[in-house]
Amino acid sequence: MRVATTLSVLVLGAGGIGHAIVTSLDTGIGRVDPFKDMKNRPDGGHGMNILLVGTDGRDKITKEERQKYRLGGAPCRCTDTIMLVHISEDRERASVVSLPRDSYAELPSHTDGTTGDKHGPHPVKLNAAYSEGGPHLTVRTVESMTGVKINHYLEVDFTSFMKTVDSLGGVEICTAKPLKDSHTGLDLNPGTHKLDGGQALQYVRSRYLDGSSDLGRMQRQQRFMAALIKQATSSGVLLNPVKLRGVTSTMLDSVRADKGFGTEEMLALGEAMRDFTPASSEFTSVPVTAGGFPVKGIGSTLKWDPVKSKKLFRALREDKPLTPPSPGGRRGPQGPKRPPASMVEVSPQQIRVQVYNATRRDGLGQRVDGALRGTGFNTTRAPLNHTGPEVSRTQVLFDPRWDRSAKSLATALPGCELRPVPRQGATLKVMAGTDYKAVRSVRAEDAHQGEFGAVTGDQVVCP
Repeated sequence: MRVATTLSVLVLGAGGIGHAIVTSLDTGIGRVDPFKDMKNRPDGGHGMNILLVGTDGRDKITKEERQKYRLGGAPCRCTDTIMLVHISEDRERASVVSLPRDSYAELPSHTDGTTGDKHGPHPVKLNAAYSEGGPHLTVRTVESMTGVKINHYLEVDFTSFMKTVDSLGGVEICTAKPLKDSHTGLDLNPGTHKLDGGQALQYVRSRYLDGSSDLGRMQRQQRFMAALIKQATSSGVLLNPVKLRGVTSTMLDSVRADKGFGTEEMLALGEAMRDFTPASSEFTSVPVTAGGFPVKGIGSTLKWDPVKSKKLFRALREDKPLTPPSPGGRRGPQGPKRPPASMVEVSPQQIRVQVYNATRRDGLGQRVDGALRGTGFNTTRAPLNHTGPEVSRTQVLFDPRWDRSAKSLATALPGCELRPVPRQGATLKVMAGTDYKAVRSVRAEDAHQGEFGAVTGDQVVCP
């Protein structure tokens, strides 16, 4: 959430404001040198790679805000969010990859940034790299794990985040299910919500909404990042010097960047990305192996999938998109808009569907199968003919154990009838009736598409 604000203001905003404002922004940013004396670095690929780090800083949040938003505890010298952002060479795409903070990592030899003690290589959780060696060791560790050369480093804490979101007028978030977390106090009903700064902080910090823990939290952070880009690019804030100055003034005290990311770089990058939209961004997380990976003295960690993660980072190095092309070609800033989609709880990509033509209309099964596949459902691509009497009302037959999937499928077939069939199994059946007209577009908050489970920003913001 905090790095999203940084990216929006430092990168997107630079194309629409004057040189004087960007210069003042540059002088207000704290500077670090994460690349000092680094050797044996990966070869540079195509495009630009930015390591975005969110640190746990809350010393400027008031006592009342701490109580209201349940921000107890003392700030720590650690990272709670790590993202690798790849800006394509043509400046038309940003690929955002979340690196789980509990990832198993092996630190290279280094000097402890707090104690000054020298350490040899040893295993840790990824977020410990910052605790032991700050930005320098964090960059070294990420480059070693990914094989991706980092061009720039941005670091933000969340002390000014709430005011920044409020300066943008809040951010719109959609949810298809209730979101309640007793640890953060988050309490959202299904539907669309305009979150102020404090509520946004609760939204992206929540880890106890379900069993997904940090992996689910990363998905919500990515959805929030896409929504923040939408708000920043559609509200006119980034093109209004007065409004932009107000937004940036709330966050300058908590932003740090490498010395090479200065005024000229921000202007050039911002100018190239003037038409950037949520559809221009794509989000995913590093694929991990099933189950935890316990390490003595460290606890349970997440082990990156050795095959899928290597393919993911190779795609970044080769400047390739992570999401599959949309029907009719890849959608760019000026491409056609997708039709509004209804929110569902279960991703269509996770739902297996067998279509039956339950009418005497030739080709209806193929039409329904193709339409469902077009909105993301995992159809068999081999519709069958129903041998019984003609059906007037389209039906969805489902095993009660997959009732949530059935409700998502029924949303795509307005007016259909839901019919539970015990022991039918995981595949849902659609009896296309004479009332069938069209399939409604649907999407889920956890929609994962393509080889890397990536989604574009316009797929996760509110319709």
